[in-house]
Amino acid sequence: MITSFHTINNLSTGEYREKGSKFIALALPVSSEDEVKSNLAEIKKKYFDARHHCFAYVLGADKARFRAYDDGEPNHSAGDPILGQLRSRNLTNVLVVVVRYFGGTKLGVGGLVTAYKTAADEALKNAAVVEKQITLSLKFQFGYEAMPAVMKLVKDFNLKVISQSFEQICTLEAEALLSVQDALMRKVELLNATSTSIAITVRE
Repeated sequence: MITSFHTINNLSTGEYREKGSKFIALALPVSSEDEVKSNLAEIKKKYFDARHHCFAYVLGADKARFRAYDDGEPNHSAGDPILGQLRSRNLTNVLVVVVRYFGGTKLGVGGLVTAYKTAADEALKNAAVVEKQITLSLKFQFGYEAMPAVMKLVKDFNLKVISQSFEQICTLEAEALLSVQDALMRKVELLNATSTSIAITVRE
């Protein structure tokens, strides 16, 4: 089970020059395709006079969503080398864009692969890589008499309380690390096997 992933927490840049061409790389954290699109739009607006805006991104803790785009460069000469840098570092929720200012001399496919790979590498070298824990939302429902047991669960499993309502049927919503889910569920089962009655559900 994947309980954490590595990403970056800030915008970082890198640069590579070859035969007059300048490659500027920007690496930034993203969490959705919509964020990718909005960031791409901003970068294209800022670097409107660049010849190419090539990019790659990886999304999701399982890294299942990804894309590499050559933007007019020869097939697989730009997007794939950028994507390769993300994969070699085991990063996700990251977008890397490399803009190219053409210097008048063609570099060939091999030269382009080196240029885009190196520019992306420079940007990612300058990024602050962080490990993020995956969390899940939980909803507890219980009688008032079970309050001490639930509060002990909150403390023992370091749950982050989001909301709570104490009436005839009490409700508490909390955020938990995915890594503690199994142990927490087992503990609730043990409590319910005695005299306590606590209903717990994982919220989507």
